[in-house]
Amino acid sequence: MAVEAMHRPRTCAAGSSAAASAAYRSGSSLFDMLFGRDHDFSNKVGVVHSEVLLPDGAPEQWREREQLWNDVEAAEIRKDAQLAREVEFAILREMPEADGIALARDFVQREFVDVGMVADLNVHWDIGADGLAKPHAHVMLIRD
Repeated sequence: MAVEAMHRPRTCAAGSSAAASAAYRSGSSLFDMLFGRDHDFSNKVGVVHSEVLLPDGAPEQWREREQLWNDVEAAEIRKDAQLAREVEFAILREMPEADGIALARDFVQREFVDVGMVADLNVHWDIGADGLAKPHAHVMLIRD
């Protein structure tokens, strides 16, 4: 069975902020200092796990998603700066939800966090057009 993955950069030039993207993926409400407004996606359904994973030496305050993404945006001054890299991958729908979350978390820790990247991990357990579970993970990554 094939498992799909997609990688894409998150840039300033894309027209939205990293805070807005993080709020959407986490199903939360974040204040965006860049645009001076709230991005509220707290009514989004299907987000079953959300956490920020930090490598050794990263500022502890970055565990707070709002602080992390506002700090990232404040540090970049170029219009075309790459704020983050996003990875999205499927989780086998046959897996129990708890196992899928553990698998995603372990993978992100091993492949990204352990090599020095900050990872904003969000696991979605949506229902697909076929009426079956469509579990997948979104990971926004930055170098510490």
